[in-house]
Amino acid sequence: MTHSTSESARLRRVLLGITGGIAAYKTPELVRRLRERGAEVRVVLTRSAAAFVTPLSLQAVSGQRVRDSLLDVEAEAGMGHIELARWADELLIAPATADVLARLAQGHADDLLTTLALATRARLWLAPAMNQVMWNHPAVQANWQILLQRGARALGPDTGDQACGEQGPGRMLEPDAIVETMLAESSGALAGSRFVVTAGPTFEPLDPVRYIGNRSSGRMGFAVAEALRDAGARVVLVAGPVQLATPARIERIDVRTAIEMRDAVFAALPADGFVGVAAVADYRPESASSDKIKRDDQPMTVRLVPNPDIVREVAATRPRPFTVGFAAETGQLAEHARSKLETKDLDLIAANRVGETLGFDRDDNALTVHARDGEWDLGHHSKSELARRLVALVIERISAAPLTPKRTT
Repeated sequence: MTHSTSESARLRRVLLGITGGIAAYKTPELVRRLRERGAEVRVVLTRSAAAFVTPLSLQAVSGQRVRDSLLDVEAEAGMGHIELARWADELLIAPATADVLARLAQGHADDLLTTLALATRARLWLAPAMNQVMWNHPAVQANWQILLQRGARALGPDTGDQACGEQGPGRMLEPDAIVETMLAESSGALAGSRFVVTAGPTFEPLDPVRYIGNRSSGRMGFAVAEALRDAGARVVLVAGPVQLATPARIERIDVRTAIEMRDAVFAALPADGFVGVAAVADYRPESASSDKIKRDDQPMTVRLVPNPDIVREVAATRPRPFTVGFAAETGQLAEHARSKLETKDLDLIAANRVGETLGFDRDDNALTVHARDGEWDLGHHSKSELARRLVALVIERISAAPLTPKRTT
């Protein structure tokens, strides 16, 4: 799939949250600018914001009913916050006052806007607006840093004359600057595309206590998901049982078994791309005991049956996503990887050697990527760096650019 600049430089469904600052008077113009760039805009007003800008004016420029109530009897099932949370691609809060920054940082959900911020997977954009002394207060700066560390995107603030007559940082960016900044950050090479990524192990139960599994930590898969997100893609991450925090702005689905992982992957399709990083168990017990199996000092035989080959099945779907597999091997790395590339009909396969001190449960790794027409040694680096290199190669292949396989270390 390829994306032209005009296709990428586009905003879709923007939920605009307006809080109670004097800069709220600029928001009708902000709505107009967003709609000029192709966005559908819905507006949420806080109670104090209504003192600065009217719902009627915002409804006129957005073409949508303005929301201000957490429990909306006119919304589906009266749960307006869930409806809006699922609708939005982007949650933009402008102006973002010191009060709303504090409530967001502390995870409050005491009105429609702050509840939406907790209930949505949309990207969060914050355009601060406040007095320059207030902006520089340590409490405000601490809250700001918390939100940035969680993945919020900063839109300003600007520096200049303020409504109070003072000068300094704290002005809300002008509507044109807000829209252009959002567009610039949303127009990565994979903007407009959707990827499904699997990560971690699968656990195949023998009984309620025991399972067949492996040592995969999920770190490589999570790093790939983050690298795809940073390139502009919307990412669904299907994760086996791992102890990792969900990356910001990524939709995560937790599973335990290979069957559950397969079902979750196919529920997430169609997609533009699929990267199967998970170390899926090749076999599972034919049947699992409903009670704990008791030891009796006698040999026990467990009949194993094959699990579905998720990456092969994905590569066979129509419409077919760009499909990348992973091959973790203890020996004959290139031979096994190329065999899987052919038999599973993959676009790329990333091969890494595993063993007692390699691959699993480490922060670093080494990858070699194979295609039918080339091979790329991505070197030995942190998993985050390898993920960025792998995604750069995926972008190159998807865009069908002239390709000269080369080795980079």
